[in-house]
Amino acid sequence: MNTENFDHILLFKTNVNCEGDKSFLHTILDGNPAVQCWSVDMEDEDCVLRIVSYTLKHPQVIELMNSHGYYCCELT
Repeated sequence: MNTENFDHILLFKTNVNCEGDKSFLHTILDGNPAVQCWSVDMEDEDCVLRIVSYTLKHPQVIELMNSHGYYCCELT
């Protein structure tokens, strides 16, 4: 059986719900070399932030988001 490892895909519930918030995420995530790519689904009720990173862990992203005034918790 072939099982893939998705440990590098981090999912978060956030309060990022407008284009202004999304633009701000560009400034803090695009310049981070540990972030391969990211997206936020503002249509989802949980405003899901998806980050692909081989080095970041959930607590690091939560701390980063919280330090900029955003709600962020691991989506389980």
